[in-house]
Amino acid sequence: MTDAGKNSERSAYDVVVIGAGPVGENVADRARAAGLSTAVVESELVGGECSYWACMPSKALLRPVVARADARRVPGLSAAVQGPLDVEAVLAHRDEETSHWKDDGQVAWLESVGADVHRGTGRLTGPREVTVTAPDGTEHRLTARHAVAVCTGSRAVVPSLPGVEEARPWTSREATSAKEAPGRLVIVGGGVVGVEMATVWQALGSEVTLLIRGSGLLPKMEPFAGELVADALTEAGARIRTGVSVTALRRPAPDGPVTVELDDGDRIEADEILFATGRAPRTDDLGLETIGLEPGSWLTVDDSCRVEGTDWLYAVGDVNHRALLTHQGKYQARIAGAAIAARTGKSPVETAPWGAHAATADHGAVPQVVFTDPEAASVGLTLAEAERAGHRVRAVDHDLAAVAGSGLYADGYRGRARMIVDLDREILLGVTFVGPGIGELLHSATIAVAGEVPIARLWHAVPAYPTISEVWLRLLEAYRQG
Repeated sequence: MTDAGKNSERSAYDVVVIGAGPVGENVADRARAAGLSTAVVESELVGGECSYWACMPSKALLRPVVARADARRVPGLSAAVQGPLDVEAVLAHRDEETSHWKDDGQVAWLESVGADVHRGTGRLTGPREVTVTAPDGTEHRLTARHAVAVCTGSRAVVPSLPGVEEARPWTSREATSAKEAPGRLVIVGGGVVGVEMATVWQALGSEVTLLIRGSGLLPKMEPFAGELVADALTEAGARIRTGVSVTALRRPAPDGPVTVELDDGDRIEADEILFATGRAPRTDDLGLETIGLEPGSWLTVDDSCRVEGTDWLYAVGDVNHRALLTHQGKYQARIAGAAIAARTGKSPVETAPWGAHAATADHGAVPQVVFTDPEAASVGLTLAEAERAGHRVRAVDHDLAAVAGSGLYADGYRGRARMIVDLDREILLGVTFVGPGIGELLHSATIAVAGEVPIARLWHAVPAYPTISEVWLRLLEAYRQG
């Protein structure tokens, strides 16, 4: 493995990447594929948040929960899966999927593409200059001939409340890496992290209470998505309280319970509390002040992910605040890596919408799956977003339970589908599915939205029978009849 000490003889690279999560790995891969020498700086684990504290552990925890829920709806199988989950086995599987929080394999992959890995904290110390402070305190200065890519991601935000330090609340990191199920878990926030972790820990034996400041779950999706997920969580035994805020926390004994005080005067006692209330950019200690930018800020970029006002600095992934999703960050990384290579080689740079060097999908074709039971998946704009943007649109809905494939998938299937049609261009601006097993259905919608496929042509995309995908035919029929 290479590190700052072993690389002391080399300090100049074509590209320097700060952050070795999935985004930084992909920038490095694209840069190396173009023949550019590349250094990657990482202060924690190569593979980043997604591999160890987000996507991989959370989905490993959710998979047995959802599989059991699906099995319980299948005649001839349901009786065999009524018992509790094997918590120890579920957590062991999670540990395997995170490589037991060791990054040897990820480091080996980066080295296999020819990137040099520098262990330590990277800070900008001037234009095209990154100083790496190694774990032993030694410093090593790297210079970039062409580009520095900031891929440092985001961190969970914990609100400043009375008693918050002594309460030692969970963030998404603790929620996905916990070694046992807490007896009572309070979750603050009804977004993706909140509902997924509520699904996991309720199924693994915790008594879960969700505290929501707003009126419902999954506020960035169509309203029916949050409603169906809320119904399922309530049926599973979770308590959901809307319109409430936490005002203070108390945990007088380090190993004792935490008391959660609410703005309505009520108090809740729990063994752990998870704040799933937003993210902030990891730019506080990045040295942005040395190049005239504000520490702790999100970095504003153009569609090639180049930071505005510079010709050498790129910000890719969460840190640019365009779409805080791993797959979208990796998409941006492919775009940015190609743009860096093109500019380095003085080749044409195609930054027009949907060009080779433009992350256009960030604006209107962002897909996301929430791996709850039922799953919720969407791409593009919601009805409210489309109307606010000034589009003349129509929402077309269909009951997913009315599709033959849904009835075969599960008894008592509940779900809903919606497509948002741009009436002037007759293309889709957005699609939402909610129901068991619909996560793999989303990519068809993503292709339709990103490709701006005309409704008239979608009519000729014949769904196989009997699959849940037949909902496409029903949606198109409803649009034609409307």
